[in-house]
Amino acid sequence: MPFLTSLILAAFVGYIGAWYTGAVEGNFALLLFLASVVTGIYWLAERIYFLPQRQKAAHAYEASLGARNVRLAQQGITQVDTVDDKAHGRLLMQPWWLDWTAGLFPVIVAVFLLRSFLFEPFKIPSGSMMPTLLTGDLILVNKFVYGLRLPVLNTKITDGTPPARGDVMVFRYPPKPSMDYIKRVVGVPGDEVAYLNKKLTINGQPVSKTPLPPYFGDSNDDRDTYMKETPQFEEVLGGKTHKILNNDSRRAGLSEAEVIPFADQKNCRYSVEGVVCKVPPGQYFMMGDNRDNSADSRYWGFVPDQNIVGRAFFVWMNFGNWKRIGRFE
Repeated sequence: MPFLTSLILAAFVGYIGAWYTGAVEGNFALLLFLASVVTGIYWLAERIYFLPQRQKAAHAYEASLGARNVRLAQQGITQVDTVDDKAHGRLLMQPWWLDWTAGLFPVIVAVFLLRSFLFEPFKIPSGSMMPTLLTGDLILVNKFVYGLRLPVLNTKITDGTPPARGDVMVFRYPPKPSMDYIKRVVGVPGDEVAYLNKKLTINGQPVSKTPLPPYFGDSNDDRDTYMKETPQFEEVLGGKTHKILNNDSRRAGLSEAEVIPFADQKNCRYSVEGVVCKVPPGQYFMMGDNRDNSADSRYWGFVPDQNIVGRAFFVWMNFGNWKRIGRFE
Protein backbone atom coordinates (compact mmCIF):
# COMPACT_ATOMS: atom_id res chain seq x y z
CA MET A 1 0.00 0.00 0.00
CA PRO A 2 2.77 2.55 0.71
CA PHE A 3 4.16 2.06 -2.81
CA LEU A 4 0.72 2.32 -4.46
CA THR A 5 -0.08 5.44 -2.42
CA SER A 6 3.24 6.98 -3.44
CA LEU A 7 2.34 6.44 -7.10
CA ILE A 8 -1.12 8.00 -6.64
CA LEU A 9 0.26 11.06 -4.83
CA ALA A 10 3.00 11.40 -7.45
CA ALA A 11 0.34 11.37 -10.18
CA PHE A 12 -1.54 14.23 -8.45
CA VAL A 13 1.66 16.22 -8.00
CA GLY A 14 2.65 15.59 -11.63
CA TYR A 15 -0.74 16.78 -12.89
CA ILE A 16 -0.57 19.95 -10.79
CA GLY A 17 2.99 20.59 -11.97
CA ALA A 18 2.02 20.10 -15.63
CA TRP A 19 -0.94 22.42 -15.12
CA TYR A 20 1.25 25.07 -13.50
CA THR A 21 3.80 24.96 -16.31
CA GLY A 22 1.11 25.04 -18.99
CA ALA A 23 1.85 21.57 -20.34
CA VAL A 24 -1.82 20.57 -19.82
CA GLU A 25 -5.10 22.42 -19.37
CA GLY A 26 -6.01 22.05 -15.71
CA ASN A 27 -9.49 21.36 -14.40
CA PHE A 28 -9.69 22.17 -10.71
CA ALA A 29 -13.22 20.78 -10.32
CA LEU A 30 -12.10 17.45 -11.78
CA LEU A 31 -8.96 17.46 -9.61
CA LEU A 32 -11.04 18.02 -6.45
CA PHE A 33 -13.52 15.33 -7.48
CA LEU A 34 -10.79 12.75 -8.06
CA ALA A 35 -9.06 13.71 -4.81
CA SER A 36 -12.38 13.30 -2.96
CA VAL A 37 -12.95 9.85 -4.49
CA VAL A 38 -9.42 8.59 -3.83
CA THR A 39 -9.17 9.89 -0.27
CA GLY A 40 -12.74 8.67 0.37
CA ILE A 41 -11.75 5.13 -0.59
CA TYR A 42 -8.80 5.30 1.79
CA TRP A 43 -11.04 6.79 4.51
CA LEU A 44 -13.52 3.91 4.18
CA ALA A 45 -10.69 1.37 4.14
CA GLU A 46 -9.28 2.98 7.27
CA ARG A 47 -12.60 2.74 9.11
CA ILE A 48 -13.48 -0.75 7.90
CA TYR A 49 -10.10 -2.51 7.82
CA PHE A 50 -6.90 -0.67 8.78
CA LEU A 51 -8.06 0.92 12.06
CA PRO A 52 -9.63 -2.34 13.36
CA GLN A 53 -6.39 -4.14 12.48
CA ARG A 54 -4.32 -1.64 14.47
CA GLN A 55 -6.76 -1.80 17.38
CA LYS A 56 -6.56 -5.60 17.27
CA ALA A 57 -2.76 -5.40 17.41
CA ALA A 58 -2.93 -2.98 20.37
CA HIS A 59 -5.33 -5.27 22.24
CA ALA A 60 -3.10 -8.25 21.51
CA TYR A 61 -0.14 -6.31 22.93
CA GLU A 62 -2.10 -5.49 26.10
CA ALA A 63 -3.31 -9.08 26.41
CA SER A 64 0.15 -10.59 25.96
CA LEU A 65 1.62 -8.22 28.52
CA GLY A 66 -1.19 -9.01 30.95
CA ALA A 67 -0.71 -12.77 30.49
CA ARG A 68 3.03 -12.39 31.03
CA ASN A 69 2.47 -10.47 34.25
CA VAL A 70 0.05 -13.15 35.51
CA ARG A 71 2.67 -15.83 34.93
CA LEU A 72 5.30 -13.75 36.73
CA ALA A 73 2.93 -13.15 39.65
CA GLN A 74 2.37 -16.92 39.97
CA GLN A 75 6.12 -17.25 40.31
CA GLY A 76 6.10 -14.68 43.10
CA ILE A 77 7.49 -11.83 40.99
CA THR A 78 5.56 -8.65 41.79
CA GLN A 79 7.74 -6.14 39.94
CA VAL A 80 6.10 -6.45 36.52
CA ASP A 81 5.95 -4.27 33.41
CA THR A 82 2.96 -2.03 32.70
CA VAL A 83 1.60 -1.09 29.30
CA ASP A 84 4.08 1.16 27.49
CA ASP A 85 1.97 4.12 26.35
CA LYS A 86 4.45 5.00 23.59
CA ALA A 87 4.44 1.48 22.20
CA HIS A 88 0.66 1.35 22.49
CA GLY A 89 0.38 4.69 20.67
CA ARG A 90 2.70 3.55 17.89
CA LEU A 91 0.50 0.52 17.27
CA LEU A 92 -2.60 2.74 16.90
CA MET A 93 -0.92 5.53 14.92
CA GLN A 94 -1.82 5.97 11.24
CA PRO A 95 1.06 5.28 8.85
CA TRP A 96 2.09 8.22 6.66
CA TRP A 97 0.27 6.93 3.58
CA LEU A 98 -3.05 6.88 5.46
CA ASP A 99 -2.38 10.23 7.10
CA TRP A 100 -1.93 11.81 3.64
CA THR A 101 -5.07 10.19 2.20
CA ALA A 102 -7.74 9.15 4.70
CA GLY A 103 -6.64 11.92 7.06
CA LEU A 104 -7.25 14.59 4.39
CA PHE A 105 -10.60 13.27 3.20
CA PRO A 106 -12.87 15.37 5.51
CA VAL A 107 -11.11 18.60 4.47
CA ILE A 108 -11.03 17.79 0.75
CA VAL A 109 -14.66 16.69 0.57
CA ALA A 110 -15.79 19.77 2.53
CA VAL A 111 -13.96 22.06 0.08
CA PHE A 112 -15.34 20.10 -2.88
CA LEU A 113 -18.97 20.36 -1.70
CA LEU A 114 -18.64 24.02 -0.68
CA ARG A 115 -17.04 24.97 -3.99
CA SER A 116 -19.41 22.88 -6.09
CA PHE A 117 -22.74 23.85 -4.59
CA LEU A 118 -22.40 27.03 -2.51
CA PHE A 119 -19.60 29.51 -3.18
CA GLU A 120 -16.53 29.44 -5.37
CA PRO A 121 -13.61 31.90 -5.25
CA PHE A 122 -12.21 33.51 -8.38
CA LYS A 123 -9.46 36.00 -9.14
CA ILE A 124 -10.05 38.83 -11.61
CA PRO A 125 -7.28 38.49 -14.24
CA SER A 126 -7.89 41.59 -16.36
CA GLY A 127 -9.46 45.04 -16.48
CA SER A 128 -12.47 44.20 -18.66
CA MET A 129 -14.89 44.76 -15.76
CA MET A 130 -13.43 48.06 -14.53
CA PRO A 131 -14.40 50.11 -12.64
CA THR A 132 -16.69 47.52 -10.96
CA LEU A 133 -13.92 44.93 -10.57
CA LEU A 134 -10.19 45.52 -10.74
CA THR A 135 -7.32 43.25 -11.69
CA GLY A 136 -6.37 41.26 -8.59
CA ASP A 137 -9.78 41.37 -6.91
CA LEU A 138 -10.56 38.05 -5.24
CA ILE A 139 -14.28 37.48 -5.53
CA LEU A 140 -16.93 35.00 -4.41
CA VAL A 141 -19.42 33.48 -6.82
CA ASN A 142 -22.84 32.22 -5.75
CA LYS A 143 -23.15 28.71 -7.25
CA PHE A 144 -26.80 27.99 -6.36
CA VAL A 145 -28.73 31.17 -7.24
CA TYR A 146 -29.14 30.12 -10.90
CA GLY A 147 -29.78 26.48 -9.98
CA LEU A 148 -27.53 23.74 -8.62
CA ARG A 149 -25.30 21.98 -11.13
CA LEU A 150 -23.37 18.73 -10.98
CA PRO A 151 -19.66 19.36 -10.48
CA VAL A 152 -17.37 18.67 -13.45
CA LEU A 153 -20.34 17.96 -15.79
CA ASN A 154 -22.03 21.32 -15.02
CA THR A 155 -25.45 19.72 -15.66
CA LYS A 156 -28.28 21.63 -13.96
CA ILE A 157 -30.15 19.55 -11.37
CA THR A 158 -32.40 22.22 -9.81
CA ASP A 159 -34.14 25.29 -11.16
CA GLY A 160 -32.97 28.57 -9.74
CA THR A 161 -33.57 32.21 -10.53
CA PRO A 162 -32.82 32.87 -14.21
CA PRO A 163 -29.96 35.31 -14.88
CA ALA A 164 -31.25 38.87 -15.14
CA ARG A 165 -29.99 41.94 -16.96
CA GLY A 166 -27.37 43.67 -14.88
CA ASP A 167 -26.10 40.52 -13.11
CA VAL A 168 -22.34 40.03 -12.99
CA MET A 169 -21.92 36.43 -14.08
CA VAL A 170 -19.06 33.93 -14.23
CA PHE A 171 -19.33 31.45 -17.09
CA ARG A 172 -17.30 29.05 -19.18
CA TYR A 173 -15.82 30.91 -22.14
CA PRO A 174 -17.73 29.51 -25.17
CA PRO A 175 -14.73 29.29 -27.56
CA LYS A 176 -12.71 27.52 -24.83
CA PRO A 177 -14.93 26.08 -22.04
CA SER A 178 -11.94 25.17 -19.86
CA MET A 179 -11.53 28.92 -19.16
CA ASP A 180 -13.77 30.94 -16.85
CA TYR A 181 -14.85 34.45 -17.88
CA ILE A 182 -16.70 37.18 -16.02
CA LYS A 183 -18.95 39.78 -17.65
CA ARG A 184 -22.26 41.54 -17.07
CA VAL A 185 -25.53 40.14 -18.40
CA VAL A 186 -26.84 42.67 -20.92
CA GLY A 187 -29.32 40.60 -22.94
CA VAL A 188 -31.49 37.66 -21.87
CA PRO A 189 -33.25 35.17 -24.21
CA GLY A 190 -35.46 36.97 -26.71
CA ASP A 191 -33.87 40.41 -26.29
CA GLU A 192 -32.60 42.46 -29.18
CA VAL A 193 -29.39 44.11 -28.00
CA ALA A 194 -27.97 47.02 -29.99
CA TYR A 195 -24.65 48.68 -29.24
CA LEU A 196 -24.33 51.47 -31.81
CA ASN A 197 -22.11 54.53 -31.56
CA LYS A 198 -21.35 53.69 -27.90
CA LYS A 199 -25.07 53.71 -27.02
CA LEU A 200 -26.70 50.58 -25.62
CA THR A 201 -30.36 49.85 -26.34
CA ILE A 202 -32.39 46.78 -25.45
CA ASN A 203 -35.55 45.99 -27.38
CA GLY A 204 -35.46 49.51 -28.79
CA GLN A 205 -35.25 51.17 -25.36
CA PRO A 206 -32.08 53.19 -24.59
CA VAL A 207 -30.27 52.13 -21.42
CA SER A 208 -29.84 55.01 -18.97
CA LYS A 209 -26.28 56.40 -19.06
CA THR A 210 -25.39 59.38 -16.83
CA PRO A 211 -21.95 61.11 -17.00
CA LEU A 212 -19.80 60.92 -13.86
CA PRO A 213 -16.41 62.47 -13.00
CA PRO A 214 -13.59 60.83 -15.01
CA TYR A 215 -12.06 57.63 -13.74
CA PHE A 216 -8.35 57.62 -12.94
CA GLY A 217 -6.63 54.26 -13.04
CA ASP A 218 -4.54 52.87 -10.21
CA SER A 219 -1.91 50.18 -9.83
CA ASN A 220 -4.58 47.42 -9.91
CA ASP A 221 -5.84 48.42 -13.35
CA ASP A 222 -4.67 47.08 -16.68
CA ARG A 223 -1.93 48.88 -18.58
CA ASP A 224 -4.37 50.55 -20.97
CA THR A 225 -6.04 52.43 -18.10
CA TYR A 226 -3.33 52.81 -15.47
CA MET A 227 -2.97 56.47 -14.46
CA LYS A 228 -5.13 57.64 -17.39
CA GLU A 229 -8.25 59.74 -17.28
CA THR A 230 -11.16 57.73 -18.72
CA PRO A 231 -14.75 58.93 -19.23
CA GLN A 232 -17.00 57.28 -16.65
CA PHE A 233 -20.76 56.85 -16.62
CA GLU A 234 -23.49 55.49 -14.39
CA GLU A 235 -25.65 52.91 -16.12
CA VAL A 236 -28.96 51.44 -14.98
CA LEU A 237 -29.53 47.96 -16.35
CA GLY A 238 -32.28 45.66 -15.14
CA GLY A 239 -32.89 47.97 -12.19
CA LYS A 240 -29.25 47.68 -11.10
CA THR A 241 -27.05 50.78 -11.01
CA HIS A 242 -23.37 50.36 -11.82
CA LYS A 243 -20.49 52.28 -13.36
CA ILE A 244 -19.00 51.80 -16.80
CA LEU A 245 -16.04 53.20 -18.73
CA ASN A 246 -16.76 54.45 -22.23
CA ASN A 247 -14.38 56.53 -24.31
CA ASP A 248 -16.05 58.22 -27.28
CA SER A 249 -12.68 58.56 -29.00
CA ARG A 250 -12.43 54.77 -29.34
CA ARG A 251 -13.97 52.98 -32.29
CA ALA A 252 -17.43 51.53 -31.67
CA GLY A 253 -17.90 49.40 -34.76
CA LEU A 254 -16.32 46.09 -35.68
CA SER A 255 -16.20 43.96 -38.77
CA GLU A 256 -17.07 40.29 -39.06
CA ALA A 257 -13.35 39.66 -39.62
CA GLU A 258 -12.76 40.63 -35.98
CA VAL A 259 -15.35 38.14 -34.75
CA ILE A 260 -14.56 34.60 -33.64
CA PRO A 261 -17.06 32.40 -35.55
CA PHE A 262 -19.83 31.19 -33.23
CA ALA A 263 -23.16 29.38 -33.33
CA ASP A 264 -26.14 31.62 -34.13
CA GLN A 265 -23.81 34.24 -35.62
CA LYS A 266 -26.62 34.87 -38.12
CA ASN A 267 -28.49 36.55 -35.24
CA CYS A 268 -25.98 39.44 -35.27
CA ARG A 269 -25.43 42.33 -37.69
CA TYR A 270 -22.09 44.15 -37.71
CA SER A 271 -21.34 47.63 -39.02
CA VAL A 272 -19.01 50.58 -38.53
CA GLU A 273 -21.49 51.81 -35.91
CA GLY A 274 -21.41 48.67 -33.79
CA VAL A 275 -23.47 45.49 -33.51
CA VAL A 276 -27.11 44.43 -33.21
CA CYS A 277 -27.91 40.93 -31.92
CA LYS A 278 -31.09 38.95 -31.27
CA VAL A 279 -30.45 36.70 -28.26
CA PRO A 280 -31.47 33.06 -28.97
CA PRO A 281 -33.49 30.95 -26.48
CA GLY A 282 -31.42 29.62 -23.57
CA GLN A 283 -28.53 32.02 -24.22
CA TYR A 284 -27.24 35.36 -22.94
CA PHE A 285 -25.47 38.42 -24.33
CA MET A 286 -22.58 39.55 -22.13
CA MET A 287 -20.55 42.76 -22.01
CA GLY A 288 -17.73 44.07 -19.83
CA ASP A 289 -18.14 47.33 -17.90
CA ASN A 290 -14.91 48.56 -19.48
CA ARG A 291 -16.70 48.77 -22.80
CA ASP A 292 -13.70 49.71 -24.95
CA ASN A 293 -11.38 47.09 -23.43
CA SER A 294 -13.55 43.98 -23.20
CA ALA A 295 -13.61 40.89 -25.40
CA ASP A 296 -17.24 39.90 -24.91
CA SER A 297 -20.35 38.74 -26.77
CA ARG A 298 -19.72 41.35 -29.44
CA TYR A 299 -16.67 39.32 -30.48
CA TRP A 300 -17.38 35.68 -29.63
CA GLY A 301 -21.16 35.38 -29.38
CA PHE A 302 -23.72 34.23 -26.85
CA VAL A 303 -23.29 32.32 -23.58
CA PRO A 304 -25.48 29.17 -23.44
CA ASP A 305 -27.17 28.26 -20.18
CA GLN A 306 -25.02 25.13 -19.78
CA ASN A 307 -21.90 27.33 -19.57
CA ILE A 308 -23.11 29.30 -16.55
CA VAL A 309 -21.02 28.96 -13.37
CA GLY A 310 -22.71 31.45 -11.03
CA ARG A 311 -23.35 35.06 -10.02
CA ALA A 312 -20.45 37.13 -8.69
CA PHE A 313 -21.40 39.31 -5.73
CA PHE A 314 -18.58 39.95 -3.25
CA VAL A 315 -14.92 41.01 -3.21
CA TRP A 316 -13.40 39.15 -0.27
CA MET A 317 -9.83 40.38 -0.73
CA ASN A 318 -7.54 42.57 -2.80
CA PHE A 319 -4.04 42.48 -1.38
CA GLY A 320 -3.20 45.79 -3.05
CA ASN A 321 -6.25 47.62 -1.71
CA TRP A 322 -8.19 46.30 1.29
CA LYS A 323 -10.85 48.98 0.78
CA ARG A 324 -12.05 46.91 -2.18
CA ILE A 325 -13.59 44.31 0.20
CA GLY A 326 -17.38 44.30 0.05
CA ARG A 327 -20.45 43.63 -2.09
CA PHE A 328 -20.83 45.02 -5.60
CA GLU A 329 -23.53 45.31 -8.23
